[in-house]
Amino acid sequence: MNGSSGSGRWVDALWLVAFGVVSSVWCVTSAARVGPTFDEPHHLNGGLVGWRTGCNKILMKAGCMPLPVDVQTLPIYVWERVRGVPFDQVGDMETILPVARAANLAFWWLLLVYAMKLGRTFGGRWGGRLAVALAAIDPNFLGHAALATTDISVVACVLAFVYHFHHGRDGGPVRRVLVPGVWFGLATIAKVSGMIFGVQAMLALGLLHLARTGVLAPPADATARGTLAHLWAVTFGLRKDIVAVGLLGMVVVFGYCGSDWQPEPTFVKWADKLPDGTLKTVMTPVSRQLSIFPNAGEAIAQQVKHNMRGHGTYLLGEWHHRATWKYFPVVLTMKTPLPMLALLAAVLLVRPRALLSPPGVVALVLLAFSLNYRVQIGVRFMFTFVALGYVALAVAVARGWADGGPGGRYVPRWVVAALLAVQAGTTAWAWPDGLSYFNQAWGGYAAGPELLHDSNTDWGQGLPALRDWHAKHGEPPTAVWYYGADPSSARPPLERVMLNYLPIRSEADLRAAVGRRYLAASATMLASNPDATPANRVATDFLRTQTPVARTGQFVIYDLR
Repeated sequence: MNGSSGSGRWVDALWLVAFGVVSSVWCVTSAARVGPTFDEPHHLNGGLVGWRTGCNKILMKAGCMPLPVDVQTLPIYVWERVRGVPFDQVGDMETILPVARAANLAFWWLLLVYAMKLGRTFGGRWGGRLAVALAAIDPNFLGHAALATTDISVVACVLAFVYHFHHGRDGGPVRRVLVPGVWFGLATIAKVSGMIFGVQAMLALGLLHLARTGVLAPPADATARGTLAHLWAVTFGLRKDIVAVGLLGMVVVFGYCGSDWQPEPTFVKWADKLPDGTLKTVMTPVSRQLSIFPNAGEAIAQQVKHNMRGHGTYLLGEWHHRATWKYFPVVLTMKTPLPMLALLAAVLLVRPRALLSPPGVVALVLLAFSLNYRVQIGVRFMFTFVALGYVALAVAVARGWADGGPGGRYVPRWVVAALLAVQAGTTAWAWPDGLSYFNQAWGGYAAGPELLHDSNTDWGQGLPALRDWHAKHGEPPTAVWYYGADPSSARPPLERVMLNYLPIRSEADLRAAVGRRYLAASATMLASNPDATPANRVATDFLRTQTPVARTGQFVIYDLR
């Protein structure tokens, strides 16, 4: 399955380039039509400040790892050095954001390359080709690949890590530890979740490798205690490698992120508030002399706290004050394109066990752990699972073609080709806003805001479409209740009015705040926690009684004149 002639490799290369170029065109043209998302202005600011000063504090304090941001803002920094004038991250947003988004395609191509490598490893030539095709025409992936965010970068780095960790199992220390360790570090610098995905992948791949080599099975006459002792002994090498890979990865992480060699104000404040005693006597001078901040540990700690704390979520038209285990399984049925679900159903019907390749096993492990995720604001948190799932699906189909023969069970080539064609059409239809894609079984784009919120539908990217509507209707006086960080949200003739922070206690207060004009409310504001503030409850309850006069993707427009 792994062999390939020279001509086959040329076909693979052309296949990869074709899907890479077409998908990149989708992304670049989409990026020109979609406004800044909630995260992007912060990333641009943190990245440019980091390049100018060498300080990552803005990113570290927010729990944001710097690798994707550095890559996305490097061309902008070089540009401003050449022209001799720094960019204004707010005033020049429309100029610099497309550059940062285009730079993110470096990670998109890395994702496609390693999808092909993993597919070829377990499914031969057609396993690699199908893996690229499935990933490259997914509208959710493309919607995020078109942005200057971190979700595609972590998927790309985790796929690379999975590939190298698998291939290093029987190799020397360089292939077994060094190379995977570097990729483990890069996955973590892309996003803290890359560290968690990497550990899960190492456990799954390592145990699967031991099981397939036959050393994991205990002796037939072993007692329960003897079985445990056997498992402990035969997994020693795996455990040692996992620790070594993890430590090497952390060296990469902390080395890349560096430090400003400054004390941490919150650490100093904590030490000062300690009760009098030995602990305070020791920690007060330590907090002032320990000049190692900010560093990667700060970002990791921020993300750990965020994930442990969690928050509420909006699912199926209902606000949940706490995370719910069913969120991601349900969201995946909404956001996965129907042709891909049909292909999965076909494989499950004819060759279900073929899905249990190493990428498929890792994907199942990630899916199982997702039931406990406490941050539920978008399908993007499942992209690593989806990417590995696509690889596993491609491998299963390709193995069927290779092993089917006369009377064999496999998904016919014409069925796969037809589903890919339908999927390509679906993705073309989803342009330019892949973020808001919902499959037709759940009602498509129009139903999205009634089902989910945040980066599933409205991540703040809808201002350009609202401005188009506004211009086409004579630019009537319009107030905007907006979720996002687009600096143009307050640009006349629109006026940003944050109803949830105003002293609103009644419908009369709301009408007085909005005035006699249109109100454009973004979908995520309407789906946010109704009890976040008293004004939020009044605003959402009132607007549910009103009939919208128009919708523009992420905005619902009411006439309150």
